[in-house]
Amino acid sequence: MVKIWKMKSVSEFKPDPYLATAINCMMWAFYGLPFVKPDNILLITNNGVGLVMELVYVIIFFIFGTSHVRKKITIAMVIEVMIMAVVVFCTLYFLHTTKQRSMLVGILCIIFNVIMYASPLTAMRLVIKKKSVKCMPFYLSLADFMNGAIWIVYACLQFDIYILIPNVLGCLSGTIQLIIYALYYKTTNWEDDDEDRENNNSNAEIEPSQA
Repeated sequence: MVKIWKMKSVSEFKPDPYLATAINCMMWAFYGLPFVKPDNILLITNNGVGLVMELVYVIIFFIFGTSHVRKKITIAMVIEVMIMAVVVFCTLYFLHTTKQRSMLVGILCIIFNVIMYASPLTAMRLVIKKKSVKCMPFYLSLADFMNGAIWIVYACLQFDIYILIPNVLGCLSGTIQLIIYALYYKTTNWEDDDEDRENNNSNAEIEPSQA
């Protein structure tokens, strides 16, 4: 995000992981509520903070993205809010026990969690094609791996299958991303970043003089 802010452009970065994580945080925060799954305060706090962070990231993408990226973000966010509204309504209106509610929301959490973990893989095709990892942030892949591993431990302590399944897959997804990053790191031309930075700096100097 710092790089995007400095370049004033999203370049080849994709908003997919942040959009996927946003709805994932919404779903898990709802799952952790007392009337859905009692005694899960960590899920609420963790995913509440996560949702705020993801919304900030999405806003940054919206500000510096092209019209196509902005359209994609707008459509995705509208769909996500609609999905959450339907899930909340159906859960509270049709299901009347925490066991029923946690099962339905838990299954949905698995689905969206898997989508979140797989979303950085959308950049893999571009990485392999260009033999460059610049469009696949290393720390995002590392965070996927570590996040999955830690939640696996938590799921085992809580005996919660709904937390365990997606995070096993997430840990595997993070491992694949790190392997891809290691394979194509040496073939990445990092000099382009320096050129882009120089161009942005020169443009910034020219604009005030023209004004």
